[in-house]
Amino acid sequence: MTSGGNAPAAAAPPRPATRATYRRLSVEERRAELLTAALGLFAHRAPEDVSLDDVAAAARASRPLVYRYFPGGKQQLYEAAVGSAADQLRDCFAEPQTGPPTERLSHALDRYLAFVDEHDAGFSALLRGGSVAETSRTNAIVDGVRRAAAEQILIHLGTPDPGPRLRMMVRVWITAVEAASLIWVDEGKQPPVAELRDWLVDHFVALLTATAARDAEAERVARQTLSLETPDGAVADVTRRILPLVNDAAHLL
Repeated sequence: MTSGGNAPAAAAPPRPATRATYRRLSVEERRAELLTAALGLFAHRAPEDVSLDDVAAAARASRPLVYRYFPGGKQQLYEAAVGSAADQLRDCFAEPQTGPPTERLSHALDRYLAFVDEHDAGFSALLRGGSVAETSRTNAIVDGVRRAAAEQILIHLGTPDPGPRLRMMVRVWITAVEAASLIWVDEGKQPPVAELRDWLVDHFVALLTATAARDAEAERVARQTLSLETPDGAVADVTRRILPLVNDAAHLL
């Protein structure tokens, strides 16, 4: 009994358990979900070692659902995943045209190497080739990334339509970046990624300078690019380190 003789209030009936809200995904969202799951698997395993059942399990979906979105099976799914990875790699080189050029290049390399770090096995399989899933289409997608990266760099150099020497120099550097990234993965991701990035920027400066010594257009671009650099930037740093070596060779002049 409570004071005043009132009967205790009846306990409220327990609420029925609520089911988790199910969010119906659109076709685009479901396809993106499957692609994300596939890319995560292809990032760490060779394409031939990934099955549709693996993708379905990773996406918490069924095998028939995977076939519904990718009726061509694993080959179509792999090509779509390569396309998705290519889009991310293209975005790595998209950088605002402000600040010293080597600083912009460093930011782009930070994003590129972060992608390599996250997708190491898949990145290696993609660039080395030899996979049973590899096709002319996947090769074209990868080559498209290289060309897009070259175009972005040439825009930052202020030469969207360069002559053959300058274009070749940029494409050679991109090839060197790919090779260095593969070796970096093979070597247990050593040296530290920041050192690798700085070394690749040094390579770019060295290639541009060497090309400028033999090509009038490259010389003009090099002078324009170097004029935008700062005393504490990458070009000043590599110049300070190289000058003693150049002075040692002065007797050859």
